[in-house]
Amino acid sequence: MTEAILTIIPENLTETAGNRLIRRYFYERSPRTRMFLAQLPFTLTMILAAALVVFLQPSLFASGELVASLFMSVGLLAVAGTVQWEKMPRGSFLLIPYLDFVAVALFREGTNALLNSAGMIALFPVFWLCASGLAPKTAIVSSTLASLLIVWIPEFNAPGPVSAEQLVRPLLIPFMMLAFAIAMVVLTTSMDRQRDALVAQDSLRRKDLVDSRQRERLLETIVDTVGVGVVVVDADGNDRLMNSTQEAIHALGVPPDISDPQESELLIFGVDRVPLPAYARPVRRAIDGESFTNYQIWIGAGEQARALSTTARTIVSDDGTSDGAVIAFHDVTDMVEALAAKDDFVANVSHEFRTPLTAIQSYVALALESPGLAPAEVINYLTIADRNAVRLNGLVTDLLATTTMNIDRAPACVDKLIADSLGTAAPAAAANGVAVESDCQQPLMAMIDAGRIGQVLDNLVSNAVKYSPDGGTLTVRACADGTDLHCQVSDTGLGMSPADQAGLFQKFFRAGQARERGIPGIGLGLMISKTIIENHGGTLTVSSEQGQGTTMSFVIPGCVVSSELVSTGTGNSQP
Repeated sequence: MTEAILTIIPENLTETAGNRLIRRYFYERSPRTRMFLAQLPFTLTMILAAALVVFLQPSLFASGELVASLFMSVGLLAVAGTVQWEKMPRGSFLLIPYLDFVAVALFREGTNALLNSAGMIALFPVFWLCASGLAPKTAIVSSTLASLLIVWIPEFNAPGPVSAEQLVRPLLIPFMMLAFAIAMVVLTTSMDRQRDALVAQDSLRRKDLVDSRQRERLLETIVDTVGVGVVVVDADGNDRLMNSTQEAIHALGVPPDISDPQESELLIFGVDRVPLPAYARPVRRAIDGESFTNYQIWIGAGEQARALSTTARTIVSDDGTSDGAVIAFHDVTDMVEALAAKDDFVANVSHEFRTPLTAIQSYVALALESPGLAPAEVINYLTIADRNAVRLNGLVTDLLATTTMNIDRAPACVDKLIADSLGTAAPAAAANGVAVESDCQQPLMAMIDAGRIGQVLDNLVSNAVKYSPDGGTLTVRACADGTDLHCQVSDTGLGMSPADQAGLFQKFFRAGQARERGIPGIGLGLMISKTIIENHGGTLTVSSEQGQGTTMSFVIPGCVVSSELVSTGTGNSQP
């Protein structure tokens, strides 16, 4: 047994049933226990040989050599089990097998050749020395010399001269020990080399495993960092890799009543929002060997639905067959909605511009093509054309409106501005079956830009009427809270979803129901209204519930003045 075996547990010990027992009852023990177990076979053999002597010729125990050999073997066993070998110098345990040779020599001398094979007990220390892995050449030489001494010492101690025949006759045992020692050294060296090779291979495999895991973590980190959903599937469609973005996208397509759906059960739709058949779905197409780019789909239902642009590439094996595919899912919902908003905006702007332009062209053409018209009729035609030109100019002004618009404050009657806006909206309200109510403080004077605030009121009131196509009630409230002006425009119309409310004040934004019902508009009114209120130092907010109606509220701080101050001309222009 090598020094390594006596000090450590071999990591490369094959996990067979026998090796598990050896590991449990030998290698996992303390160094003292292992030394005791290593010496135990020699001591037991010596005791067994002594029992044979008792049976064959008990009178030999009168010999001091025989008794000494037995006490020595037992004593060495005790030493092996009590010394703290882990604290002793390297190789110190080899003292035990060298002393075993002495015990064998004493035993052979004490038996007076009764047991001719007693010298074979030297195999135990020879095995120990040659399997130790320490100084193998010295182990061979010392084992052979010790064996020679065991068989020659009795010859030299015998009375009379020693003949050559006496020296040659017992040489078989030393020759056997020499052959056994050489064989053990060769075997041990070979096993040590194999063990070292296995340890080196194991270390290399461990390093490769660590590198592989590190590369895997790096790949997972890179894939998770990319803002695109990525899924890798094998040839049977089983997921091999899915990044966190794709997990979130996949969750959108899971039906509420199916916990673990198949690909064909996911909520996946085409561009027209019609469910895609199984063969047309991106993963199925990729598994079937197709490679494609920018294949657009929708996933999910309701407000959670997202538009995706998908790209797939086939993984080709060494024999040229498909070994799976990589599919990327890019969320293009914002772009799709932006394109839809652009198309909607262009269509609405074209319609809004075409109406006044057509009127201008028509009435100017009438004036030019009818030379016999009376001046009053010409003035009427030109007045209509001018009114439409003013309307067209207003549309252009709205398109160019920015946060740098000028605000010219002056005393204004807010309740009159509200009344004017309601009066303007009255025909459209009547057409939609909308009842108009006003609850305004009178008089209500404020230092504001009357034209701009009137524009805000017109926008809010006209929207309330437009978005109540099925009738309802429009209520406008206004009051002063100290010097702050509070105004609310409420309706009981269509209302808005939270998603629509989030984009309500964006330029060119149109609510989903407005586009679905074909309600006219270019998506600028609320953005301009918000800009006007903010340039007055105020805030414009929305509160809405789909199907219940909408309330638009604005507050302008520090602008309310008393009517007496205004009438005496003592009002100031400070907000």
